[in-house]
Amino acid sequence: MGSLRGHIGPGLAFCIIGLWHLFNHTKLHATNPNTYISHPWFPISKFRYLELYFIIFAASTSISMELFIMPHRHHPFAPDGSIPSNHLHNLEHATISLTFLTYASFAVVLDRISPPARSSLTHLLAALTLAQELLLFHLHSTDHTGLEGRYHWLLQILILTALGLTMISAADSRSFLLSFARSLAIFAQGVWLVVIGVMLYTPRLMPKGCAVRVEDGHYVVRCGSGEAVERAKSLATILFSYYVVGVAVFGVGVYLYLLKLYSKDQVEYHNLEDATGFGDHEEEEEVDAFHLDG
Repeated sequence: MGSLRGHIGPGLAFCIIGLWHLFNHTKLHATNPNTYISHPWFPISKFRYLELYFIIFAASTSISMELFIMPHRHHPFAPDGSIPSNHLHNLEHATISLTFLTYASFAVVLDRISPPARSSLTHLLAALTLAQELLLFHLHSTDHTGLEGRYHWLLQILILTALGLTMISAADSRSFLLSFARSLAIFAQGVWLVVIGVMLYTPRLMPKGCAVRVEDGHYVVRCGSGEAVERAKSLATILFSYYVVGVAVFGVGVYLYLLKLYSKDQVEYHNLEDATGFGDHEEEEEVDAFHLDG
């Protein structure tokens, strides 16, 4: 991160996963609300692990960028083997990606082994992943102050929201509202990452009195006076407020559209737990008629 591309890449990945979950949760609930059950990820009939492989690919790419491609020496270490201060943030970002990589990898393993508690364990791994992300953003080695600090503080609100909803969903897997809100929070996190990249690293979008500079090889935002800083932070808060309203309108709009599209679907859907294979039970029936990609 720390650049336009560094924010847009991860942001788009979160957007894709959030939209994918938003679509599938809404479709499942619209087609069969009485047997709806929340799932941590969604298989596809012809390529079951596409979502998880996408996360693995995105996380691996992020780790490679942070540790081997972006650093000047193509590694984050100094000649004496120590870690320079200006590369600590690379390790922090790579650690976040490593956690997502671990989650997706174990989700595949748990699905193939099929232990009785695989759904609960996968939900737990998802919650731990978001908790790790929140921790590293909150205790970031880069001292995000001023305008940057406000944007990243608002990002932490979205991460915390997604974390809380994920933990509650693990205990109440039949609540569509929790799953819908969690998917929307993940999508919102992705869009806000893109917003951060665009607003902080596009010079013509800088608030009055602020500018982008290069310090120690990194782009930073500096404002000329305390008044300019406070004005810029207030504008960021106002932007986030409008953004929350926009995300809410988008989410409800998607729900109403998909409800209209799938609520009258004539395809027969079998028991949701058996069809997707996510129920925490020992005996599972093989169901061939259910396809999430409809």
